[in-house]
Amino acid sequence: MTKLLIVLGSTREGRVGLPIAQWVKQAAEEDDRFEVDFADLAEIGLPLLDEPNHPRFKQYVHDHTKAWSARVDAADGFLFLFPEYNFSYSAPIKNALDYLNNEWVRKPVGFVNWGGNSGGTRAQATFRIPASAVGLVITRGNVEINFPQKQLTDDGVFEPNEQQATVLRAQLNEIVALGEALKPFRG
Repeated sequence: MTKLLIVLGSTREGRVGLPIAQWVKQAAEEDDRFEVDFADLAEIGLPLLDEPNHPRFKQYVHDHTKAWSARVDAADGFLFLFPEYNFSYSAPIKNALDYLNNEWVRKPVGFVNWGGNSGGTRAQATFRIPASAVGLVITRGNVEINFPQKQLTDDGVFEPNEQQATVLRAQLNEIVALGEALKPFRG
């Protein structure tokens, strides 16, 4: 089984990201190829990077970093879910990435983004640079959701459209394929 870590980088109260994340999590859990670990950065509450040593040395002194390192290290692939803020990604998702280094190397990552007109396109485009810098291998397709509030039911459940569901399935397929192909090249 592929160990998939889903990282929700939306932390505001009343966030539309939580219903989106619940849809993504359910889709991955229903796919029998995955063992899913769901990391809600609002619950984890990583402080702004506070480690004294560069993460490439893995000489972590804080328990929150050691716990985060263990979760990321155990994963075979990732889905990062985050909104677009001011043409870029959310601060919590960047902070979570920056805490670590070697744990990300040569593992596949897909993105699920949301926003207004752009659907989060600019957020994921700008996040590609730091994601690549730590060695993540980015999937080709990304789920981009325009005005996601319009896809919430009266009960607050996110209902994906056909294109979003299709792209998510394609990402999951690629995460499995890339995860297997890259496994021999991990440190």
